[in-house]
Amino acid sequence: MTGARGASVHYRVEAADLHAHLFRVTLSIDNPSAQQKLSLPVWIPGSYLVREFSRHLQKIVARQDGRAVPLAQLDKCSWQAECVPGTPLLISYEAYAWDNSVRAAWLDAQRGFFNGTSLCLRAHGQEHRVHSLELVADATMAGWQVATGLAPWKVGKRGFGTYLAADYDELVDCPVEMGSFWSAEFRVAGVPHRLVVAGAPESFDGARLLADVHRICETEIRFWHERRKPPFKSYVFMLNLVDDGYGGLEHRNSTALIASRRDVPRLGESRMAEGYVTLLGLISHEYFHTWNVKRLRPAEFAEYDYAGENYTQLLWFFEGFTSYYDDLLLRRAGLIDEPTYLRLLNKTINQVMQTPGREVQSVAQASFDAWVKYYRQDENTPNATVSYYTKGALVALCFDLALRAEGQATLDDVMRALWTRCKAGPMGEADFAAVLKDVGGRAFTRELAAWVHGTRELPLEDLLRQQGVEVLHEPAQWQQRLGLRVTESGGSVTLKTVLRGGAAEQAGMAAGDEWLGIEVGGQGWRLSKMDDLPLYAGTHRKLVALVARDRRLLRLDLTLPASSITWRLVLRDAARAQPWLAANA
Repeated sequence: MTGARGASVHYRVEAADLHAHLFRVTLSIDNPSAQQKLSLPVWIPGSYLVREFSRHLQKIVARQDGRAVPLAQLDKCSWQAECVPGTPLLISYEAYAWDNSVRAAWLDAQRGFFNGTSLCLRAHGQEHRVHSLELVADATMAGWQVATGLAPWKVGKRGFGTYLAADYDELVDCPVEMGSFWSAEFRVAGVPHRLVVAGAPESFDGARLLADVHRICETEIRFWHERRKPPFKSYVFMLNLVDDGYGGLEHRNSTALIASRRDVPRLGESRMAEGYVTLLGLISHEYFHTWNVKRLRPAEFAEYDYAGENYTQLLWFFEGFTSYYDDLLLRRAGLIDEPTYLRLLNKTINQVMQTPGREVQSVAQASFDAWVKYYRQDENTPNATVSYYTKGALVALCFDLALRAEGQATLDDVMRALWTRCKAGPMGEADFAAVLKDVGGRAFTRELAAWVHGTRELPLEDLLRQQGVEVLHEPAQWQQRLGLRVTESGGSVTLKTVLRGGAAEQAGMAAGDEWLGIEVGGQGWRLSKMDDLPLYAGTHRKLVALVARDRRLLRLDLTLPASSITWRLVLRDAARAQPWLAANA
């Protein structure tokens, strides 16, 4: 395909075989170099793991003027074509698409989806030129539509046709959704927004979801800009509903989301179900990223290196602070009440408190190690690291409540001042520190050192009390008391994680063990679920745990801890909390 307005790098994407889950891609480079290098990204921005997308490419060939061109593979994801300069180069290949997540590509007879990082080879030396993407439908795709954040050039009513991108970065930052999906539109601050839902059941209440997403967008645009327009000309939400799934990935003017069909609102129901609150929080989170990480972003991400890891210590800010605001802005939008918000905050606090790794790694270190720890979780992850999402959200909470207690400013003011200071672009921790000082009236050097770069407990209880929220200490569930995370299925208890320093670790329990039962008071009891433990243990604190490991039966001496606590937040002074929690604050 040639002739797209100003484009010199062109991609044609079509279905090679729906049932084999294969896309066919034809890449045309108008003016290749003599030794034109091509490569496919090994990761996708926003998801910090090397995923080796090139493993799904096949049948890659190169031609000029209809003749084959030598194409040598240089490494796992790079090729080099020996070209005649000035003569258009055609590269054709197939891409296997069977990853039903937000990160890669998917194709079957009902739906197609892809990120450019999974399908679009990068033409080295051509990255900053205009790129075009042509989407082609065949007879097997009758009734399919297209949704994408790319700018349309020559596009039909269903959305198939040619789109333009200013450069390679924009091309691969605009995922494409195809299929027979539900779709609706609305405007916020004069900017068109589109909500696309694939896989919706018959009971789906699209009008309610649309209205609630509209309120989220209004609240977040007002948060960042008051009466000004947002920094994009259009926005697309792409929600894929599946039987079991959850996640999202932010893009410059769109987001790809996946959730359970059980979590969307249903016709005739007005209650705010827990799953629906979680879905709205996800939508709020990814939309907030439009400002906080896609534009205001780590200085290390000023230019992406698609060939390897891109390290930063700032994910506590970009993911953690976004995680703080996602639920808080649901409250300010009036979509949830104050008790619901405090329950969500309570859950985050308890998650962090039940993670021994918070005493091992700071959130800054955890950010840097995301590539090898957070995105490569195993049975020891909670002992070795802490989530920069959850603890980062609590760091944001601490800064916000500390600023409010001192009466000079709020974290809202800091975020907006950062947007102005960094010109909606790259920033470093020094920028955050400088804005804290300017807006908050003093240096927050000690807080940054302790909360971001330290591993001591955060001063949550005192800060919450100053905002009218009391912390009640209540007995924890048995698996938390013992230092365990388990799965219960078919009358069997299997240990997923043994937490550092807990009673289970001291007894010698290990991840993967099946906890069969206990011996206590001269009797043996089969354990089919953790709730049975106090039933059979009674008042005894010392017992023998019977576990199976590698088909060996082990008898382990276990001492039940006297007590363990969990937090419960209670709003005691609504008037004091009002400036922080009020709708439309």
